[in-house]
Amino acid sequence: MITVVGAGAFGTGLAIAIAQKGQVNLWARDAAHVGEMQSHRENARRLPGIPLPDPVHVTSDLEMGGTYLLAVPMQKLRQTLTQHQHVFDRHRIVACCKGIELDTGLRATQVISEVLPTATTAILTGPSFAADIAQGLPTALTLACADESTGREMQKALGTSVLRLYRTTDVTGAEIGGALKNVMAIACGAVMGAQLGTSARAALMTRGFAEMIRMAETKGADLATLAGLSGFGDLVLTCTSDQSRNYQFGLSLGRGETFDPSVTVEGAATARAALSEAQKTGLDMPITGAVVALASGKLQVGDVMDMLLSRPLKEE
Repeated sequence: MITVVGAGAFGTGLAIAIAQKGQVNLWARDAAHVGEMQSHRENARRLPGIPLPDPVHVTSDLEMGGTYLLAVPMQKLRQTLTQHQHVFDRHRIVACCKGIELDTGLRATQVISEVLPTATTAILTGPSFAADIAQGLPTALTLACADESTGREMQKALGTSVLRLYRTTDVTGAEIGGALKNVMAIACGAVMGAQLGTSARAALMTRGFAEMIRMAETKGADLATLAGLSGFGDLVLTCTSDQSRNYQFGLSLGRGETFDPSVTVEGAATARAALSEAQKTGLDMPITGAVVALASGKLQVGDVMDMLLSRPLKEE
């Protein structure tokens, strides 16, 4: 049995896609939301106009067992795990969030292992927008699980004809790529919002990718993972599309506009957490630092560009 925990746009999209294989449970904490989806067979709040297929069972009951896909915001992951610890314990838990926990500097699977030491952990990440997945458009993602045998089983259970899953045991690399690409998406959005041009964005993406690799290397990741879907692939998507909330947030910073505070922007908290980790080890992450300064209002885009462009010249 597969249960998607979190009826936001991405969780709903996953449930719709996986329903090609048979019944999948879609859990929402809000009873009224559950009732709406059950009655109208649509998640009108998050994915209006996209019907829920019959195999999607909308529920507020987590006592299902099997494999749980946690499609909740990174900064809410620990709370969700703790609240339902008795349900998740000893099951397979797949994190579907991207980021670094602000208070601890831990990645998603590390948080899961800390709260649920007996659970089997994995992460599903890569270039994907909820609407694309829900509409059945072809998507390729990375499924990272330290246990290769379990990874194979989950790859078979979760993949479909249009949701193509590539497997890896490098959980660290997959998580770092998925987390830091959100930070770089904010930076690229700010560049475009300030009308600095697509050439500047391309340069920023490239140097941002170098930061991602540097942090991944210090954490013992396989650098080839960063060149795959969970790193480079996701970076390209989120740094160039208006569908990305992190990119939209960056656009608002570049334009000097107010951003809707109710919209989850994983990259803002992740930037702060990543910068804190980098400072502990002396790791150079100037773009991440710039995003923190922009998001906190300490610097404006012009100040940040002056700071980045005045850095000493060096070999690439």
